[in-house]
Amino acid sequence: MSTWVAVVGDNCVDRYSGGEEREYSGGNAFNVAVQLARAGVTVRYFGAVGTDALAAVIRSGLEVNGIATGDLTVLDGPTAVTEISVAANGDRTFDREDFGVTAEYFPADAEIDRIAGAAWVHIGMLPEATRLRKALAGRVTISQDCAVATGVTDLDVAFLSAGETGDARELAAGTAASGVGVVVATRGAEGSVGLSEGRWYEQAALPADVVDTTGAGDSFIAGFIAARLRRATLPEALATGARFAAATCAYRSGWPHRPLDKESR
Repeated sequence: MSTWVAVVGDNCVDRYSGGEEREYSGGNAFNVAVQLARAGVTVRYFGAVGTDALAAVIRSGLEVNGIATGDLTVLDGPTAVTEISVAANGDRTFDREDFGVTAEYFPADAEIDRIAGAAWVHIGMLPEATRLRKALAGRVTISQDCAVATGVTDLDVAFLSAGETGDARELAAGTAASGVGVVVATRGAEGSVGLSEGRWYEQAALPADVVDTTGAGDSFIAGFIAARLRRATLPEALATGARFAAATCAYRSGWPHRPLDKESR
């Protein structure tokens, strides 16, 4: 029986400037894959990089976390990049976001067959997410970050983002009414709610030493999936997701990159 997870979708190089000068590997799907790997889950990541030098940043991020790069597709064009300015007080400003070749990526037929062999498939930002879900329907458990990918057909677990001011229960109930068995809605510092078989669950956000909230939602998803793979209950999975998210807030970017040495600063 398969025990590995396929993560499909976007990656991005986060280029920080101002208070620091550094390029981090990240992106919604990429961060989920890395956090799963760091939790001891066997992961294969399916996504695209361009033909430019930034592709090496993404490859390196996978390699240092024990994820093979053989499932990366190289497309003619730029690797996705987000440019972020950091002020003296630590505040971030997102100056530019270029989705690059991730906006064009869709797995080839042979890749879909490999993806279907996983125990669980998670879809991040993917323009044709509905097409992929349809191709995988009935073959594997499918989850999706519905904040960055559209559609909920053929979906087993939906991750939603209501924000701190949105009505998470209304959002989750509407998605469940569409036929999704498990729905999770995060609310930032207000925690999260889960809905399954008409029963509601709530999870408070855990205390965090906040340095950067980038990737906290992705880490929540990874923690939830890792717990469910261990047959955890829904409340236990929500709690694990909250723990992963709180830990991520304590460092810059969506996963703990190695500190820069003095020569590279």
